[in-house]
Amino acid sequence: MRNDERHIIQRILRGETALYEQLVQTYGQQVFTLIVRMVSNQEDAEELTQDTFLKAFQHLSSFKENCSFSTWIYSIAYNTAISSLRKRKFDTCIMDSVTLAGISDAQVDEALNEESEEQIARLNRAIERLNPEERTLISLFYYEEKTLNEVALILGLTENNAKVKLYRVRKKIYALMKMEEV
Repeated sequence: MRNDERHIIQRILRGETALYEQLVQTYGQQVFTLIVRMVSNQEDAEELTQDTFLKAFQHLSSFKENCSFSTWIYSIAYNTAISSLRKRKFDTCIMDSVTLAGISDAQVDEALNEESEEQIARLNRAIERLNPEERTLISLFYYEEKTLNEVALILGLTENNAKVKLYRVRKKIYALMKMEEV
């Protein structure tokens, strides 16, 4: 964690609560982007982003400096969005492990590395069909460029579990893209 953030947090905890705005300014857009990718609705994402920062402020004293503030706030954002999403019904695609096992890593890499407009559009549509947890995993690792360790901390997983889930989600995306081609 950056020293200036550590110092700001200590000052906020000592009563200079107006400084919290600096953390909101620094991480607000990133948190909103993560949440909107999860919930696919801007208005809901705005409300959930506010809820995230309110919860973070209320629990700031429980922040442990063993991870970065960004990892901690992303974890709160993830849990806030997931709690909200559990109250809704979603039409997501479920794939069995036999289907996924038949897909080679080379096929996945080739399809996901192709950068044609049509392929990127297909990729985005496939990602939209993932469940919120899967979309978050993809968002954190590929869009936010978080390390597997950071992704695991945010999602409450072990690093190996995050790696396995990422591996499976990549195959699922490939399968969804192929289904669309037919």
